[in-house]
Amino acid sequence: MTQARWEELLQDLKQELETLNSSASGGRDAVELDQSRVGRLSRMDALQGQAMNNAIAARRHNKLLAIEAALERLQEKEFGYCIKCGDEIALKRLELDPTVALCLNCSK
Repeated sequence: MTQARWEELLQDLKQELETLNSSASGGRDAVELDQSRVGRLSRMDALQGQAMNNAIAARRHNKLLAIEAALERLQEKEFGYCIKCGDEIALKRLELDPTVALCLNCSK
């Protein structure tokens, strides 16, 4: 795969995650604690939903950071090489996750 194709793929992933993040921001809003308006079980459900949405947002944020790092490696002509040992990362591994920064041996 060419450098331009990798960059396009990474930019598409980045755009998709940013879109998901912006559309899901309402699920991370503060939960109403007024027991006279919202029942205890409804509040517990809302708190659980909020916690799950926060965890998802954190994972998306970490993936965005990994995408940014992969784009930087691409610009520096270091994309596709292990950041630990310098060996080439298997193409199948990169196709599965283009943000991967370690070869199979170093990831163990």
